[in-house]
Amino acid sequence: MAPIRFGVVGSGWRAEFFVRMARLLPEQLACVGVVTRTAERGAEVERLWGVPTVRTAAELAAPELVVVATPWPVTPDAIRELVARGVPVLAETPPAPDADGLRALWGDVGASGLVQVAEHSPFMPAHAARLAAVLGGILGEASSVQISSTHLYHAVGLIRRFLGVGFDEVTVRATTTTERLLDPVGRDGFTGASEPREAWNILATLDFGQGRSALYDFTDNQWHNPLRTNRIVVRGSHGELVDDAVTRWVDERTILTSTFNRRVSGLEQNLDGFDLEHISLDGRVLYRNEFHGARLADDDLAVAGILAATGAWVRGEAEQPYPLADGCQDHLLGLAIEEAGRTGEPVTTAREAWAS
Repeated sequence: MAPIRFGVVGSGWRAEFFVRMARLLPEQLACVGVVTRTAERGAEVERLWGVPTVRTAAELAAPELVVVATPWPVTPDAIRELVARGVPVLAETPPAPDADGLRALWGDVGASGLVQVAEHSPFMPAHAARLAAVLGGILGEASSVQISSTHLYHAVGLIRRFLGVGFDEVTVRATTTTERLLDPVGRDGFTGASEPREAWNILATLDFGQGRSALYDFTDNQWHNPLRTNRIVVRGSHGELVDDAVTRWVDERTILTSTFNRRVSGLEQNLDGFDLEHISLDGRVLYRNEFHGARLADDDLAVAGILAATGAWVRGEAEQPYPLADGCQDHLLGLAIEEAGRTGEPVTTAREAWAS
């Protein structure tokens, strides 16, 4: 198969993730160009990223799809421009800054069926394996999720997938507190900090109705701070998943606990190079690294995964990986978490136009 040809609108931190995947996976992905606002930034991107740049999306060289990785206020108009030209879009999260923006964007492009959202969290290897296990029925009927790892729409996207919830009303309650926390690592590496600082934490509950709920727990800079580890719990009628362990009912006299096994090459005397091979549970592979050999971190595997899945959808080889409706709903609930945390009052979201 020929590599998936994609362009990128935007030249910021997140845009570079997509371009880098093409550089590392040339047989599967090809970046045909990056749209930058100025020629000066374009020259810099060409030098640093090794890809051609243009000033408008119309100048991109025949992409099969275009990734929109721009600042939040710019993203909706960039999506509209591409959809007007009939170009499939993979929009970075969120697709619009606020609820009104989501509604306006849906009204303009929702019916086109051309927009996917680059919500990559479900494509992360560990989450993909967990989702495969839970959606396969290992816990019976999933009823609740507790997550403390990533923020707002990313966390909501995982919650909704684990619970299999759609677009109905959701009631959100939240509390925001401040705590003292040492912050040794940031986006650019070790900070050199040796004393705690003030850090906010938001704790929220989401009631989806019909006995389904979620607990959201996130602390400022939790993406990078190793003093706040990732945690996830999924509970169901016949058991629960806690991080990498699954405890479940088997029969009238048998309860089993199993752990996800991460098979990694390159350890000790293994000379095949450091790489993820697969993740399994009870001898059954639930996630296999389709980009084996590129030696990617989990976040990169997720970005490559959503890109490849979108390309397969564009070619008519797969279902939609993450439709715009889901991206809108994720951000709507993320906004509700923020509002409830800010006001201290419950927030109930309505059923929106994208629910249909």
